[in-house]
Amino acid sequence: MKVAAIDIAPLALMEPPVEPDRDEARRWAAEELSNPRYPDARPGWLDQLWRDFLDWLASLEGDGPGTGPNLAVPLIVVLALALIIAAVVVVRPRLNARRRKEPGDLYGEDQSVDAGGYRSRAATAADSGNWPAAVVDQFRALVRSAEERDIIDARAGRTADEAAGQLGQVFGSAQVRLLAAAGVFDAVRYGEQAATRADYESVRQLDADLLELKPDFTGQAHAGFAVPR
Repeated sequence: MKVAAIDIAPLALMEPPVEPDRDEARRWAAEELSNPRYPDARPGWLDQLWRDFLDWLASLEGDGPGTGPNLAVPLIVVLALALIIAAVVVVRPRLNARRRKEPGDLYGEDQSVDAGGYRSRAATAADSGNWPAAVVDQFRALVRSAEERDIIDARAGRTADEAAGQLGQVFGSAQVRLLAAAGVFDAVRYGEQAATRADYESVRQLDADLLELKPDFTGQAHAGFAVPR
């Protein structure tokens, strides 16, 4: 008896599609992505780390509905706050450090102003409440005055700290105040810090006091000083 051949192709098309479980789907996806056709489509390590993190958060919700609390949203909020705090604590100081300039010539590009000119500029800035400019020019007046009195040599490139250090050697009673004034000068000019009226008055009074003091060159090396030893 001859059995008629049955075409099973239409029957195969009528079979319901296979629905893999989660593990099976991941295995299929991994096998597919391992195909050499996808080398450029693979996510970078940062993208992959983020996806793994999202998968971990999703796993906290469970595989189905339940009565337990949803921890994903609170965790995201906590992690976001932690990132913000880290940015403030770590990144901001580094940015501020980059903004600071290295101390240079305390007179800047204009080397022609005399002590009287700097004092006048400082007073004008103080009258308008521009305390940073007042502090900077008043300290310049102090150093320029010492050069004009032949206490220290007029030298290009001298920093505020160097000037204060030299003057402190011959004005021993004012040494601490000189170093403090140089610190304020550097903080205002290079660190972009604010200045106050008290800062200006302190430097102005120091300038006036030095005019009344006689420098003592005893035991000082010749280098940097205008008066021969």
